[in-house]
Amino acid sequence: MLPVLYSFRRCPYAIRARLALYTSGMAVELREVSLRDKPASMLAASPKGSVPVLVLADGQVIDESWEIMQWALHQNDPQGWLGQNDSHAYAATPLVRENDTVFKYHLDRYKYPDRYPEYPQIHYRSKGEEFLMQLENRLAASHYLLGDGLSIADAAIFPFVRQFAEVDRTWFAQANYPALRRWLKDFIDSEGFVSVMLKYAFWHPGGPTVIMSHKTNFRE
Repeated sequence: MLPVLYSFRRCPYAIRARLALYTSGMAVELREVSLRDKPASMLAASPKGSVPVLVLADGQVIDESWEIMQWALHQNDPQGWLGQNDSHAYAATPLVRENDTVFKYHLDRYKYPDRYPEYPQIHYRSKGEEFLMQLENRLAASHYLLGDGLSIADAAIFPFVRQFAEVDRTWFAQANYPALRRWLKDFIDSEGFVSVMLKYAFWHPGGPTVIMSHKTNFRE
């Protein structure tokens, strides 16, 4: 039995989990779910009802994306994303925590300003930019967030920056983030990202099995 990953294609948490699994070279059964009609098997595994959810062959459940990333790369880390003795994972932790809390808070409000009318959209954008400026400063000094090599920090944060950039592409294209734009484009154009963003129909019991693996890409 392969591990089963319940995922939603556009969710940034699910994207980073898929990136780590794909990079590790592990094969998993991918189950694309509708967030409006979550399968009973996913809710039984993780009652909180959010993606991603990874169910291992022994029944163990990992339902936090950051933990899925680390688990996958501890199985196999051919590109050294974790760093020697997990040094990159430790260095990335505070940055990822800020991404997942403060930046995600403002990203949601910037993306959906009608739901949060307390402030104008530009207010939420400017608050989000405080994090973008941190990333820009890092990327102006080195090619990736933790140095000259791609790490777990880049993969964990990239999907959220991508989402922020897509809210107003015209603005982002001319904003003062040249290093961040270069970094974002490198990721978007990468073979790994293209592979993990392929579209599949929503999974349902008895439907076709979709396998995700680095060696075979995706196949039904």
